[in-house]
Amino acid sequence: MSAPRGGGGGARRRPAGDEPTLFDAARQREPELRGTVPLAERMRPRSLEDMIGQGHLLGEGKLLARAIAADRIPSMILWGPPGAGKTTLARVVAHTTNARFVPFNAVLGGVPELREILAQARTARSYEGKRTILFVDEIHRFNKAQQDAFLPHVEDGTITLIGATTENPSFAVNAPLLSRCKVFRLQGLGASELVELLRRALESPAGLAGAIAADDDALSAIAALAQGDARRALTTLEIAADEAARAGAPTITRELIAGAGEHKTLLYDKAGEEHYNVISAFIKSMRGSDPDAAIYWLMRMIEAGDDPLFLLRRMMIFASEDIGNADPRALEIAVAADAAFRRMGMPEGLYPLTQAALYLATAPKSNACKTAWQSAQAAVREHGALPVPLTLRNAVTRLMRDEGYGEGYRYAHDEPGGVAQGEAYLPEPLAGSRFYEPTDRGYERTIGERLRRIRGEGEGEGG
Repeated sequence: MSAPRGGGGGARRRPAGDEPTLFDAARQREPELRGTVPLAERMRPRSLEDMIGQGHLLGEGKLLARAIAADRIPSMILWGPPGAGKTTLARVVAHTTNARFVPFNAVLGGVPELREILAQARTARSYEGKRTILFVDEIHRFNKAQQDAFLPHVEDGTITLIGATTENPSFAVNAPLLSRCKVFRLQGLGASELVELLRRALESPAGLAGAIAADDDALSAIAALAQGDARRALTTLEIAADEAARAGAPTITRELIAGAGEHKTLLYDKAGEEHYNVISAFIKSMRGSDPDAAIYWLMRMIEAGDDPLFLLRRMMIFASEDIGNADPRALEIAVAADAAFRRMGMPEGLYPLTQAALYLATAPKSNACKTAWQSAQAAVREHGALPVPLTLRNAVTRLMRDEGYGEGYRYAHDEPGGVAQGEAYLPEPLAGSRFYEPTDRGYERTIGERLRRIRGEGEGEGG
């Protein structure tokens, strides 16, 4: 790792020192190196004025823009999808700050190197009065214990920490460290912003320098493929430019993009936030009775490589939690789909998986089952172990019978309609409590009508 360096003065100055920073190693502006340095790296901005997008953070008067311009950087976490500009923002800080700027990659570096950097930061602060900004790329790669190494140094001002992560900081950064950092959420670039970036790359001396043109359809196609990722957009443009040069074509067309971009990458991390976002969308689409949305999110998860058995488990839960007795067959369908999938495997298993999702989405909905057990559970926890009424106790010995166990019990099958009207089955303190209240949707309408007769809330005998 390169030794830390000091900074100079001015709004766009580079850190002083003979060695290049992490960001300047390629000297991407030099024409003779064009072709050996990726276009995305050559086009990385060095100032706020050069940046595209993130107006909610970097627009005029915004907190982060003012902090960078004033060189008063707080400890922060830059959170956003790939290609949104997290490392680019760190580059801007590196070129504008008067502090020592030390880049560190959580994948390539380890705790011993980190300890050395922190020791150098203490020395610089004590003997030179110099601040140190430590940029930790992919900070989520450090486990919670490793992240603890930053805490005392951030707290006492030895370092200003800038962490970059694609993961939700709520999951990826431990709470004590997160509480000491300002979180700035970067957004994927919009289509128009990506097109602007691509046009700049076509004309810039650091980019393709006007060596090839691209029509509007091609640039729009690249932007669509990139899905907000500036790095992916520039990489696709560079591949398409190479293909056009090999074919002797003066212009990049939409047809060339089809080969250069191949297909869209699905942003999805089975252990991270996007996993929970997509499964949440799937469940809520079924709950909202939208089969089209439900099957879309289901296929999003399948195409991204999620475990079908996990999805089937969630559908079995959903069948009871969100449908219940409004359609008792829902649980049967979900369980049968799980069993069928285990026998079929992929790809044929997609049939029962899809059938179950569509059935659940279109079934009548009721959460009365969930409400019933939650209410009963609350009563148990509030009242404790209430004694079983004597009429309901099991009278298997003479002593029990002498004590009144089972006395007065009415056998339901001997009663009219098979219901012992007025019989109390709850402990005395809970007499009359209602835990299950059926909805008027689906089969629960029938259940509700019967319960009202049983409870004496309607006319006629129970049946």
